[in-house]
Amino acid sequence: MSEETYGHINSAFCDGMATTVTATHHFTWRHLYSSMQAAQTTASKLRFVTPNKKSSMNTLWQEEEFEQPCRQQLLTEKAVEIEKTISVKENEREHHDFDPTIFYENQFWNRRPDGIVINKNHRTLYILEVKRSSDRNGNFLGFKEDESNKQH
Repeated sequence: MSEETYGHINSAFCDGMATTVTATHHFTWRHLYSSMQAAQTTASKLRFVTPNKKSSMNTLWQEEEFEQPCRQQLLTEKAVEIEKTISVKENEREHHDFDPTIFYENQFWNRRPDGIVINKNHRTLYILEVKRSSDRNGNFLGFKEDESNKQH
């Protein structure tokens, strides 16, 4: 697949395309990640962490000693701010309504990121995640159907 097509990959809501879309996501991610690693200089002091399939933010925090670049409480507070901007799925509504703060904290700490870069010199932790539009917008299908209907 040529690099120019990376931006045109959409999630497939068709079971027959799921394997292809997942493989494309992983291929694109590996290419991006390896390009970033290759571009770093010896002075940059970045450490790239490649999570495995079962790694959540919680397990990575424990395994990788992220406490050095930033405190867990500070990261949690910042993450909750971002999590609040993501639509709550209907099947998660009950948990959200019971205790929204705990819900958003758990959402973050249970996430499985595509990659993490640590810069201890700048005390910065970069969480790298490639998400589908449908993961960020609960009405993605309706939006795309409207867009398609306007084009035809």
